[in-house]
Amino acid sequence: MSTAAYTRNDRTTPTRSKERASWDKDAVNAILDAGYLCHLGFVADGAPVVLPTIYARVGEALYLHGSTGSRPMRGAARDEGLPVCVTVTHLDGLVLAKSAFHHSVNYRSVVAHGTAYQVTDPDELTLALNALVDQAVRGRSGDTRPANAKERAATRVIRLELDEVSAKSRTGGVNDDEDDLDLPYWAGVVPVAPAYGAPQASPHTAVPLPDYLAG
Repeated sequence: MSTAAYTRNDRTTPTRSKERASWDKDAVNAILDAGYLCHLGFVADGAPVVLPTIYARVGEALYLHGSTGSRPMRGAARDEGLPVCVTVTHLDGLVLAKSAFHHSVNYRSVVAHGTAYQVTDPDELTLALNALVDQAVRGRSGDTRPANAKERAATRVIRLELDEVSAKSRTGGVNDDEDDLDLPYWAGVVPVAPAYGAPQASPHTAVPLPDYLAG
């Protein structure tokens, strides 16, 4: 682990299982960089809203993508920005205990709080759009047609500075009560991992499979 860490506060400190939390920046970045989808939470018209969307991290900034008419994109365009909570979670295993109470999951997660703002600088917008494409497959942004003026006008990107951030994870096996150890039930962990199939070329593709997909 690195020596760099995010500052702890009430919003970034879990009330349960605090020993599973981490504020280490390398740990947070590893979880963020391994993901594709986040959940963006905000308040609209006095009610909570949570939306799934794509994201990308560049340094200490998290970029999220949306259409010009979406509520979070409009909210982040205001001078005061949009208060948000962004979460990313990876499921690593199903923990099956001998008691229903001790069933659990192994996971890695990040929660980031802060105020999101619309990206308006053209150079930063290009950086963010490229990063969003590369989040799916590293190197992909250099192997596509960039967004044209019409497409950029229909797209919004918001930026959340990574400041109030924490990671939380669970690893390991079953935590059965000692009185349950001899019960005649199977207990253990079922690992969960993403599976990638063979790339399927579009009918209009006449070039060989790029190296970044062949590995």
